[in-house]
Amino acid sequence: MSIFNDPVKMALAKTLDAAALRQRVIADNIANADTPGFKKGTVEFEAALRQVLCGEPLALKTTDPRHIGSGSLSSVVPRVERVTTTTQRTDGNNVDVEEEMINLVTNNLTYQAAVRFISGKFSSLRYVISGGR
Repeated sequence: MSIFNDPVKMALAKTLDAAALRQRVIADNIANADTPGFKKGTVEFEAALRQVLCGEPLALKTTDPRHIGSGSLSSVVPRVERVTTTTQRTDGNNVDVEEEMINLVTNNLTYQAAVRFISGKFSSLRYVISGGR
């Protein structure tokens, strides 16, 4: 295993990407809380990451039968899903601002934890490179 292909660093980088996307989706949901007919978005990521980390292959959508499926960490990509099965109000909007604020705090904590962990990994690498000085 190369220090540049460390699966922990790759998983943390993917987690940071997902958290950044989730931040934008939550902000979009809150901004459209009063828009009639708006359906909130969610980011699907953790289940796919867990699946790959447990060694299960991902079910990938292929457009050509010659495509090869992948179960690698690089194939895990966060994606936005619209929740169309629920309605919060009579105008068709399904955004609950209180729920979105909780999601915002949770996402912020996830992002901060991932940043601290990856910073620690790079600090260890810097310590080794500098010869312990």
